[in-house]
Amino acid sequence: MIRSRSRTAAPIAAFAAAALVAIVALFASACQRGEGLDPSKLPENIRADYELFANRCSKCHSLARPLTANITDDEQWVLYVNRMRRQPGSGISRTDQDGILRFLKYYAADLRRQQAEKNGAPAPQAVPVLTPPPPTAAPPPSTPEAGAP
Repeated sequence: MIRSRSRTAAPIAAFAAAALVAIVALFASACQRGEGLDPSKLPENIRADYELFANRCSKCHSLARPLTANITDDEQWVLYVNRMRRQPGSGISRTDQDGILRFLKYYAADLRRQQAEKNGAPAPQAVPVLTPPPPTAAPPPSTPEAGAP
């Protein structure tokens, strides 16, 4: 009986070792390739939004998932990110959602531009870089007009 176990154990061990080697090779390949985009190639005012996107979204899935989804419709990104925000443990706040959407809308506009170029269509307007509005300053205190009591 011991002999028959060793006969079946050897192929199982060999298969397990081969599977382990394949997994390590895939992991090493993914690490060498890097994931996501090179932030230095993004407009400076969108980099912080990209970093927020990369940090929050990679908690639950690879960045390749949204970046290769080929979504070019801004409203679809709003629905997608809103759904992800509601996932338990996502860590995406409503404020985070705004920054993530700024990056994804920039990314979608860039995809639309690339697709238009590929199809020989006239390029759409320049890719908009959305920035949050600057904080509004309080108006200066009013001064009485000359000659008024």
